[in-house]
Amino acid sequence: MKGQLDTIRQQLTTFRGRVESDARDDARLAELRIQAEEIVGQMQSASDAMKTRVEQIQARLSALGEPPAAGQPPEAPAVTEERNRLLNERSQLNLIVDDAGNLSTSATQLANGITNLRRTLFAETLFRHTELSGELFTEAGQAFVAEVGNFGSTFGSWIGFVWRFKQIQLFGAIALSLGAGLLFLSGGYKFFGRFLRRNGQSEPTYIKRLSVAFWSTVVQTMSLAAFLAASYLLLDGFNILRSDVAPIIANFFGLIWFVTFVWKLSYGVLAPGEPEWRLVRITNNGARLLTVAVLVMAVINGLDYLLGAISEALNSPLVLTIVKSLVAAVLIGLILIAISFVRPRIGDDEDFNGNGHAWPRFVSIMLRVMGGLLILLVLTGYIGLARFASTQIVLTGAVLVLIYLGLLSGKAISKQGAFKNTGAGRRLAQRNKFNEVALDQAGLAAGLSIYAFALLFGIPLILITWGFQIADIESWIFRFFTEIRIGNVSISIIGILGGVLLFGLGYMITHWVQKWVDNNVMARSQVDVGVRNSVKTGIGYLGVGLAVLIGVSAAGINLSSFALVASALSVGIGFGLQNIVSNFVSGLILLVERPFKVGDHVVTGATEGIVKRISVRATEIETFRKQSIIVPNSDLINSPVGNWTHRNKIGRSEVPISVSYDADAQKVMDILLELVDQIPEVLRNPEPHVEFLSFGPSSLNFELRFHLADMGEGLRIRNDLRIAILKRFRKEGIEIPFPQQEIVFHRGKPVIPEESHGLGGA
Repeated sequence: MKGQLDTIRQQLTTFRGRVESDARDDARLAELRIQAEEIVGQMQSASDAMKTRVEQIQARLSALGEPPAAGQPPEAPAVTEERNRLLNERSQLNLIVDDAGNLSTSATQLANGITNLRRTLFAETLFRHTELSGELFTEAGQAFVAEVGNFGSTFGSWIGFVWRFKQIQLFGAIALSLGAGLLFLSGGYKFFGRFLRRNGQSEPTYIKRLSVAFWSTVVQTMSLAAFLAASYLLLDGFNILRSDVAPIIANFFGLIWFVTFVWKLSYGVLAPGEPEWRLVRITNNGARLLTVAVLVMAVINGLDYLLGAISEALNSPLVLTIVKSLVAAVLIGLILIAISFVRPRIGDDEDFNGNGHAWPRFVSIMLRVMGGLLILLVLTGYIGLARFASTQIVLTGAVLVLIYLGLLSGKAISKQGAFKNTGAGRRLAQRNKFNEVALDQAGLAAGLSIYAFALLFGIPLILITWGFQIADIESWIFRFFTEIRIGNVSISIIGILGGVLLFGLGYMITHWVQKWVDNNVMARSQVDVGVRNSVKTGIGYLGVGLAVLIGVSAAGINLSSFALVASALSVGIGFGLQNIVSNFVSGLILLVERPFKVGDHVVTGATEGIVKRISVRATEIETFRKQSIIVPNSDLINSPVGNWTHRNKIGRSEVPISVSYDADAQKVMDILLELVDQIPEVLRNPEPHVEFLSFGPSSLNFELRFHLADMGEGLRIRNDLRIAILKRFRKEGIEIPFPQQEIVFHRGKPVIPEESHGLGGA
């Protein structure tokens, strides 16, 4: 570890020297800042690891205790040796931790210094003041003439060299880059082809117009970017580019992409020749004028940066770059002012070929203010600021329009009931049989995906135009997905996604193992349904529990960070969830002990029926009237439960019979045994028998008792047996009596009460 710290200390010294030498190179400063931040992260991780080891040592020393004082019995030599070794290791670790902390502080200071230096450099570039004079333009003109000659000789010599000595490499680079661009373009047309072609529809829907404008711009410009990036990398990789030509080629490729991007976006939104595809209500003439104006501004702004790169590569005087930017800013300002006087607007019922109306007042004022400010900045000598502002107006404005189109497209598709009317929705409904609810959910997912794509595509472009380097954006994205700190808790989005994926994979594997064990092992062993359900549920609990542990570990969530909160809430959660925990544990007991299982005929309290499912919290019992009763598992554990099919399904059935006193009792018993012997489902061991139960008030009472292999068949068999008994008794003349009562009326002389006598005498 000490050697690693020495290496990092040397790196920091080297970085400080590079910062001093590259103080005017913003891209190089951005790379150095990222490297300094990486050192800070390394030191933080190393310090945390060593602090953990120091805590372990301290815990071990506490377990060993203090050395014996004077006069106390000596301790074992091994204990003394262990304590001294731990104390020595702790001292060394404390020194290393302090050293690592100092290096981390130095790296942090270096990163902050680089940030301040870049901020100062950016401000100096923007607010550099230039005195405008006739000498400035005279010097710039002379420099321009010299630059044209220098550019011709430089490019001529490079082209001649390439043509004579690098023909194979040149054509190979072009072929490979074309292949890369075509591959990207073909893939884009394969997946988004229906969004890229207008197909001559006379009245396309709003969603269709939005989708075509957004995806045609994105896919085609990204395909062009793939082609241009591959071309540059291949030309550079094949040693075709020279150091003085490479930046010019890079900026030329950037100009091509920028102009194409603005043209595709303008064509998608304004649709000069196809008003039915236009996203805004403007005249045909206004659409053409605005498309040309926006495209000209993009060409001017792109040429400004290309010509600036040429001047820098050829070591031309700075005054020439200043004049070029001056001219570009003035031209863009004049175009903005000219656009404010265009009359493109039309109403919903007006013709596209008619005369339009002026812009809303605030729009025309805004355009004139922006154009006037650009010209004013140029006249006051702030050429760099004017150049930056014109770039933001053109490029940032175009990117914002694209993002807005993406958000509108996502909103339109995710609107309830809208996705089913799209081509993708109809295809899902036909091929995959999606219902209306599934289509709405798919539309919501598609809309959210478009939101995310539009933001991820547009925001980095805006950041680059505002002076941020690609290295800055990569660092932010990496930090966002790998480490988000909230207090002492560190969250990694990649880790969380990995944990979710591992949990999903574990869940799928658990489901597969459940199915395989149930269909192959348990089914072939002819195990009853209840055992199969218990094993299947137990595998599910175990698999999901392991999947959760693996997912949480992969997500990098340190559960010890929540120990304090968990301990504070444990009492309240314990009281609030004690019933749930009790039912869960009771469910596990039911699965392991198996007092009843799925398919058993049980009776608990006023509930009687067949067990259908034993879940985490409760057991589902279906009554014979097909009513589902959900009984908490703890109630089944703590209350008496009758199980008619605990060990097996064998059970005894009874059929009570009453006959008149005139019948022959032995004959009745013989007939009953004869009838029950004719039923194949009745077991012969134990043997059926008839009990002569009692002498009733009006009948002789018998009970036919027999055993069945499956209690579930008892109702049907008893019903059939009663019908057979009734038919046989009628045939044999045996009467089945019904209860009779005799009512006796006693008639006599009525007794007249004495009170009645008294009244009558009176």
